[in-house]
Amino acid sequence: MSVQPDIWIREQAKKHGMIEPFVEKLSHKGTISYGLSSYGYDARVADEFKIFTNIDSAVVDPKDFQQHGFVDRKTDVCIIPPNSFVLARTVEYFRIPRDTLVICLGKSTYARCGIIVNVTPLEPEWEGHVTLEFSNTTPLPAKIYANEGACQFIFLKATDVCETSYADRSGKYQGQKGVTLPKILKA
Repeated sequence: MSVQPDIWIREQAKKHGMIEPFVEKLSHKGTISYGLSSYGYDARVADEFKIFTNIDSAVVDPKDFQQHGFVDRKTDVCIIPPNSFVLARTVEYFRIPRDTLVICLGKSTYARCGIIVNVTPLEPEWEGHVTLEFSNTTPLPAKIYANEGACQFIFLKATDVCETSYADRSGKYQGQKGVTLPKILKA
């Protein structure tokens, strides 16, 4: 596998709709940077947030996730409570080629403030808005800025095409829009 450069990312975005909307250059004036970089794409966080709260004494169970553990907010600035987390999504909609795996790393601007961004890999032929998890590891409230950079996606092109893609196996998060909570497929 090899990391793909800006030229390849731009071509895939413009000709094949891999990233929509696509920002041609890294934008960083007065904002947390986003857009095309040398070997990746810095995606933005949308203005839709699910803020974790324990008002109703919810239990976090990945097999039976309860919506009432979150408060929904549509805002330009989201405040994450101390030692808590927020789910959000990218502004960008991604369509991953069959011969590509995408990994994601949080922006250093957030990491240096104790805010960790987590995203699982984007598998071959997956598409949708990417659900982002922001963890506030500090004992203080923390801000997340909508429509600004959140994380960088790095595109790894395989030497061979996979036998079975995410689309082939009808992955449970295929085509997700908005902030998507955990799902378990019923037997």
